[in-house]
Amino acid sequence: MNTNSSRRSALKNIIGGTAVAFSPMTFNEVFAANEKALGADLNGKINHSVCRWCYAKTPLEDLCKAAVAMGIKSIELQGPEEWPILKKYGLTCAMPWGAGKGINDGFNDLKLHDELVKSYEEIFPKLKEAGLDKVICFSGNRRGMSDEQGLENCAIGLKRLMPSAEKYGITVTMELLNSKVNHKDYMCDTTKWGIALCDKVGSDRFKLLYDIYHMQIMEGDVIATIKKSHKYFSHYHTGGVPGRAEIDDTQELNYPAIMRAIVETGYKGFVGQEFVPKRPDALASLKQGVTICDIA
Repeated sequence: MNTNSSRRSALKNIIGGTAVAFSPMTFNEVFAANEKALGADLNGKINHSVCRWCYAKTPLEDLCKAAVAMGIKSIELQGPEEWPILKKYGLTCAMPWGAGKGINDGFNDLKLHDELVKSYEEIFPKLKEAGLDKVICFSGNRRGMSDEQGLENCAIGLKRLMPSAEKYGITVTMELLNSKVNHKDYMCDTTKWGIALCDKVGSDRFKLLYDIYHMQIMEGDVIATIKKSHKYFSHYHTGGVPGRAEIDDTQELNYPAIMRAIVETGYKGFVGQEFVPKRPDALASLKQGVTICDIA
C-alpha cells in the first residue's frame, strides 16, 4: 500500500465525507465509520491516542489532521468545547475531561465532595450523548493528610458518584502520578494505593489510568504490574524516563515490550502518547512514538 496516497485519501474522506462537524452521529458512530481508514497502515494491536497538552503550540485542527495522517484515533484530555472539532476529523476522545478542580484538589478533601460530585454528575450525560465512556479524575494532594485517611475520604466521595456513573455507563478514572518529580505531594502516586481505592469503591465504573512514565519513576516493575493488575486499569499513558521526552532509545523504558504486555492482557482500549517532544519537529516525534508502540 502507498502510505502517502492512502493517508491523503483517508484525510480527504474524513474531512469531506460523513464525519463533518454538524453530523448528528455520536463520536462512536463517526469513529466507527472512519476507523479502517484511520488505522490502514498500522498493525492494529494498539489503539493510538495523543494528549493534547503536549502539543499546545500546534493548533488543534492541525493536530487533528496530523493525527489522521499517522493513524492516531483519539486526541484526549479535551473538554466538551473541543469535542466537535475532533468529531469533524473522525477522531474520538479516549480520555475526556470537563469536571473536577484539577490535579491538586481532588476527592481526598471532604470539603470538596459536594462540588466535585456536582461537576461530574453534570458531565456524565454530555459524555453519554457524545458516545464517550470515560472521564479523568484525581486524588488531590496530601497536604499533611495520611494515605489511610485520604483513601477513606476518596472512597466516600467516589461512592457517591458510582450510581450516576453506572447509570450513564461512564468509567471514572483516577490517574496515577509521580510525587517525586512532577507532582509533589500528590496522593495517588502508587499502584498499590490506587488498587486499594478501587477495591474500597467497589464498582467496575471506577478504575485507574496507569501512566507508565509516572509509575516507572515511583516504583518501576512496569510489565509485571501490568500483567498482575491490568483489571484495575482503564487507560494507559506513555512518556520517556527520565525527562518525559521522546520514548525512543534516548530513555530507559522498552516500550515495544510494554505494549506487548498490554496487548497480552486482552486490553482493547487506548494508549495515549503523553511525552513532551524535545526536538524541533514535535509531530515527527509523535509519529516516531506511534511507530515504536505499533507492535506487530
